[in-house]
Amino acid sequence: NIDMKDRKPIHEFPDEMWKKIISIDLDGVYYCSKAALKYMTKNESGKIINISSIVGAVPLRNQCAFAAAKAGVINLTKAMAIELAPYGINVNAILPGSTEIAKTREGGLYADGRFKSIMSHIPFKEPGTPEDIAYGALYLASEASNYVTGNILVIDGGWTCGFARDW
Repeated sequence: NIDMKDRKPIHEFPDEMWKKIISIDLDGVYYCSKAALKYMTKNESGKIINISSIVGAVPLRNQCAFAAAKAGVINLTKAMAIELAPYGINVNAILPGSTEIAKTREGGLYADGRFKSIMSHIPFKEPGTPEDIAYGALYLASEASNYVTGNILVIDGGWTCGFARDW
């Protein structure tokens, strides 16, 4: 992850950081899926659950590489769903919103009054938890989602529903 101090507009964003983020967040999904597919295509079954971000659907300022990588994961998921359905393989993605984990606290995301500002955009007024994301993954991995593929499951407390600023 990139620290708050490293978030910069595209014309100031370091090329090395661009390559690193694309490599981890997009290439990593591609190569991990490709390795798993060696077995899934032979068995003609399986479920792939990619992790993107709401930033892949609704970009945020000073996060050009992360937004590009996570948008890539969304369309990679859909392309894989089309290609792999004949093999009985479901491919879906989860788009987490603001999720409170140690890294977000340590990285300064909630420092200096940012917490209240960030939460003002979320209808539930609180961050999600890792368990919220896990429950979404459980659904996508279960038999309840056998006819679900190419789907983008947004778990964001309503952040992407629209602008929910307090007046």
